[in-house]
Parts: sequence; C-alpha cells; structure tokens
Amino acid sequence: MRCILLALGLLFAGSARCRSDDDEQHLEQELEPLNRGPYFDPTASPNVTALVGKTAVLNCRVHNLGNRTVSWVRHTDIHLLTVGNDTYISDQRFIASHFPRTEDWTLQVKYPQRQDSGTYECQVSTTPPIGHSMHLSVVEPKTEILGDADMYINRGSTMNLTCVVLHSPEPPPAIVWTHDKEEINYDSPRGGVSVITEKGEQTTSYLLIQRAQAADSGKYTCHPSNANTKTVTVHVLNGEHPAAMQHGGQLRLSNPPFVVMLATLLAFRNNRH
Repeated sequence: MRCILLALGLLFAGSARCRSDDDEQHLEQELEPLNRGPYFDPTASPNVTALVGKTAVLNCRVHNLGNRTVSWVRHTDIHLLTVGNDTYISDQRFIASHFPRTEDWTLQVKYPQRQDSGTYECQVSTTPPIGHSMHLSVVEPKTEILGDADMYINRGSTMNLTCVVLHSPEPPPAIVWTHDKEEINYDSPRGGVSVITEKGEQTTSYLLIQRAQAADSGKYTCHPSNANTKTVTVHVLNGEHPAAMQHGGQLRLSNPPFVVMLATLLAFRNNRH
C-alpha cells in the first residue's frame, strides 16, 4: 500500500511539474514581444495618396518604443524632417505629432504639391536605428470628356457624352452637368435626358440625351466636385457628315457595353413612340 501511495505521489508531482513548465513557456511567448525591443506594426499601409493642396498624413505605429525617439526622414534628399514632435527643417509644412498613450506617430504635410511625392521613412533611435518606409503620392485629379473638343451628331439620334475623372484618391461626391452654363434638369418637360455615374478608382459619368434637336447644340461642361471642369461643344446637324460625327448617337471611344445597350434601348423606345 505504501509503495502505491509513493508511486501516485511521484506521478502527481511529475504532472504538476509538467504543467508548471508549460505555463512558463507560454508566459515566455507572451513576453517575447516585450523583450524584442521596438518594432513596427506590419499591418500599416506603406502607400499614402493625397490630393494637391489637401493635408497628407503618414502614420507610423511603433510597438515597445520605450524611451526611444521617433524621427521622420525624406529619402529624396536624405533630409531629417522631425525628431519627436520637433521640426528640423525650415519648411514648416512638415509637422510631427504623437498622441499620449498611443503607439501612433504621424507626419503631416500641409498643402502638399506633386513634388512632395516620394519615400518617407519613420525611424526609431535604436542601435543601430530601425526604419519603416512609406511612399507618398500627391496627385491632382484630372477630368476628361472622351472625344474631340467639337462633337457633331445627327438630329434625332441619341447623344452620349462621357466624362472621366482620373487620379482621384476617392470618387467625387457629385458630378454636375451644365448646358451653356445652366445646370441640366433631368426632370424637364423635354424628357429623354438622363445621367449614369459609375464611381470607383476611375469615375465615369455618362450624359444621355435622346432625340437630339438643334436646341441641344451648345457647350456641355462636366463639373466633378473634387476636380477641374471639362467642356465639349456639341453641334446637332441636319444630314451633314463631318469627320468628327458621333455615329448613330454612340461615341466611338471606349463605350462600355451597358451604355451602348442602354442607348439602343432608349432609341428603340423612342422609335416605337
């Protein structure tokens, strides 16, 4: 009986010792990031896009910073921009900031221009220093109306004006079309006027006008809310065939299939009436 109790005692003691070793190993794994020193958050995006004139913000998240300092360096000229919250460049558009009790260190570029595009590095004052690079792209949205500056279409056909907004980090909240400087009313008694807008990395707005008449001639302008405007002059003709004619009411340049189909259906419905 005594041998059995002794064996059981040794068994439980070994089991307890194993559990203690496992707990210690688990604790070491939890403490490993704390022991490794400062490191950068790998989930932070390395690419930032900003509009010309609109403040650009680069964010650097550093874990286990301790008593080290964070600096920002511009790679194009290897210029030290900031150390901590202090700016070390005469260009006061560059501002560093850090909110207490957070791991985020940001660099703001006020009124950025296209020449501010390039690589910026967030550095930590370890020995040797460690850094995390980010690429800033400062873009200026560009508006285009597909086709020539003067567009000719036959009377009675369907007019399709296609406005494209390029290089915009976010879709324009709104796109307004005007005819001879007056905003187009899609619910006017004239009827047959509609607009389709597809938003995305490239935003496209299609202005469709059925049964084009001489009164529809004039200057049409596309007004994106976050980009420049673009104007095209439309000439509605009676039987003439200039080289820039918009054949069959369809623009010859890169019309998506659904727009072609929509214009065809509109024209078919118009013919039935």
